[in-house]
Amino acid sequence: MLLILLAVITLLQVGYYGFFFRKFAYANPPIKTDLQPPVSILISCKNEAEHLDQLIPALLAQDYPNFELVLINDHSTDATAEIIQKFAHTDTRIKSVNIPTTPISKGNKKQALTYGISLATHEYLLFTDADCKPVTSHWISEMAQAFLPNHSIVLGYGTYEKHPTFLNDLIRYETLLTAWQYFSYAMRGLPYMGVGRNLAYTQTLFKNNKGFEAHQHILSGDDDLMVSQNAKATQVASVWQQPAHTVSVPKITWTAWFRQKRRHITTSHHYKPLIKILLGLFYLTQIGFYTLFLTVLFLQPFSFLIIFIVLLRFIAYYYTLIPVARKLNETDLVWKAPLLECLLILMQGIIFISNLIHKPKYW
Repeated sequence: MLLILLAVITLLQVGYYGFFFRKFAYANPPIKTDLQPPVSILISCKNEAEHLDQLIPALLAQDYPNFELVLINDHSTDATAEIIQKFAHTDTRIKSVNIPTTPISKGNKKQALTYGISLATHEYLLFTDADCKPVTSHWISEMAQAFLPNHSIVLGYGTYEKHPTFLNDLIRYETLLTAWQYFSYAMRGLPYMGVGRNLAYTQTLFKNNKGFEAHQHILSGDDDLMVSQNAKATQVASVWQQPAHTVSVPKITWTAWFRQKRRHITTSHHYKPLIKILLGLFYLTQIGFYTLFLTVLFLQPFSFLIIFIVLLRFIAYYYTLIPVARKLNETDLVWKAPLLECLLILMQGIIFISNLIHKPKYW
């Protein structure tokens, strides 16, 4: 009976990799255009003084003819405001924005971005975070040219700096898996998220859907819920080429990463029902595969059928993982992937249970 259940779960896993994840793994690069529309880059900065001295010059050095940089100081208590002002005095492309303090000020990222968008000059909005920077000088160009007449959302990839630690491997594997999923689902006509480290959409889309109003009460979601609740299949473009990547500073302690993921996972409850079912079923089949595999292996250690079932799953896994890792420049993770997958499954379960007991309260 356990062997039959393992076979069924393995077939479901193979179905995910063959139908959904293969779509992105073997997708051709999008056709490039000559579009160079004016772009507003928006960054919410909350106590980001240590990152801005590197980020701002990297953005100003972008090889793009017409863009502005909207830097939003969200009630920072460090030198963030001073650094923004210093650069704003030397380059007219920088628009310095300070969030006004009012009795109803909530001091969260969505409020900061909403205020910044209201002051942005251009229709096309490109977002990243203060602890990120573009990998190349062609980031704006690669993202902006995806805004074809019918595209109002552009999904990009935001990787993390590579450090020689197991935590760093786990962070980057989780980032790779997340992108693997949201690119694949978008290409199958089911867009459900993007990442604020590298995301673009139009002012028209934002205003027509009343911005973040539908999920203003949720700490996270300025990126994934914005896409999930407002995107239609034909509206979304995916840009994964390496010149369009951004790179972020990763957490260096398990506690800091755990807190970050606790906040991020709060938004998944607000995805559309079909997406929640698909993501939940994938996670449950991951748990089921490893649990049943170890159980059955203990009971029948020399079964050729077990070997066949497990090989089938890992062939499907690596058949799609390897091209995705190449696309996203994460090939060093390939040989560690099964171990990282097992640990990530365990950590996601712990994070989910922690949030059921006590929800995070701060951005």
